Amino acid sequence: MHSLAIALKVAGNDVSGSDDHFFDPSKSRLAAHGLLPENEGWYPERIKSDVDFVVLGMHAKKDNPELQKAEGLNIPVYSFPEFIYEASKDKTRVVIAGSHGKTTTTSMVMHVLQEIGKDFDYMVAAQLDGFDNMVKLSNAPVIVIEGDEYTTSPLDLRPKFVHYKHDIGLITGIAWDHYNVYPTFDNYVDQFRLFLNETPANGFLTFSADDQLLSEVVSEHDSDNFEAVAYKAHPHTVRAGKTYLLLPNGKEMEVAIFGEHNMQNLQGAKNLLLKIGVSEDEFYQAIASFKGAAKRMEVMGENEQSVVYLDFAHAPSKLKATATAIKAQFDDRSLVACLELHTFSSLNKEFIHQYQDTFNAPDEAIIFIDPKAVERKGLDPISVEELRTAFNRADLKLFNDSARLYDHLSSQSWTKQNLLLMSSGNFAGMALNELKETII
Repeated sequence: MHSLAIALKVAGNDVSGSDDHFFDPSKSRLAAHGLLPENEGWYPERIKSDVDFVVLGMHAKKDNPELQKAEGLNIPVYSFPEFIYEASKDKTRVVIAGSHGKTTTTSMVMHVLQEIGKDFDYMVAAQLDGFDNMVKLSNAPVIVIEGDEYTTSPLDLRPKFVHYKHDIGLITGIAWDHYNVYPTFDNYVDQFRLFLNETPANGFLTFSADDQLLSEVVSEHDSDNFEAVAYKAHPHTVRAGKTYLLLPNGKEMEVAIFGEHNMQNLQGAKNLLLKIGVSEDEFYQAIASFKGAAKRMEVMGENEQSVVYLDFAHAPSKLKATATAIKAQFDDRSLVACLELHTFSSLNKEFIHQYQDTFNAPDEAIIFIDPKAVERKGLDPISVEELRTAFNRADLKLFNDSARLYDHLSSQSWTKQNLLLMSSGNFAGMALNELKETII
């Protein structure tokens, strides 16, 4: 939402906004563009009859006073994805969906397009090197959109990605997530059926063939009217901690990213880019310099003996893919991995059994849970015994205090050993940069 506000301001519009709480980095970025309100909270007097439209975010509930004022004045109200569609309905819309890997795949597509100088708009969920904002809206003929399956707004419980009405679509995989809004597995899978239904006649869809469930869902769909292309991981090899793509011409090319799942993402990105006119040579020349999205196997620091990674992984499929990839990339090093359970799904006793056998790759597996996060979500605390049963790992360690976790990690020997930190939170404010400096 804050990136959309900035994009509209940069394009010359008069923009204002409200929220119940502001946090960094959005708070600082809004302030830098003169968009940060003087006070937090909702003030209906800000909504006047000369407002062209209101964009509704997830924090604005049905009884929000500003929303009610806008409705009373008959001002058009759009959800975030509805507005993105309205701003791009005359463009070719490329939408990348999936339970895991969509941010990375979207980032790959954007990186290649920027490297080859192709004009395009975008909406992505992570800050990327070389891009000032996470949203761009202009007169470009193409827009690249990361399609989230989370609900649209308090007024619309459909997934966001159905509103983008893709011309060209990609699904990276399906693995149950968002237990708070999709309480059953079948309910969650149905959201991707809705996405498939939006693929237009003569449209294009590419999807991971390595995901059996996804392949079954696609096969159920009547795809006679559009082109559906399955993909597998791009051919590659790993030597001495480095990954090389095996190119169609028989040569090898080193890339900065690694792991089976990233090789799947790379092949999916290639399929999309070829469909919108990028040549194979252009793709390989550009992807060689791709280093990944922020907090997606992001290297915080490294030396000859150790690498410290930060990753957004929190759902079971993301955890397994990330931990397995790093362990496989450095088969001569041990791996300490720490996962913060932070989301409603991951902290729910009815859901945690979905993590079974997803945390087997690390040599030392650690779970961090902030008791305050559990309390805020109104959930019951999870014991170490319950976690060990759910994850099916008897030596799993649990920390509930960030200071104790910091001491545990900083006191280890980091010779031939890597550290992987995974969370959609911040480990209760643990000093990650100080920890990295201590290790490196």
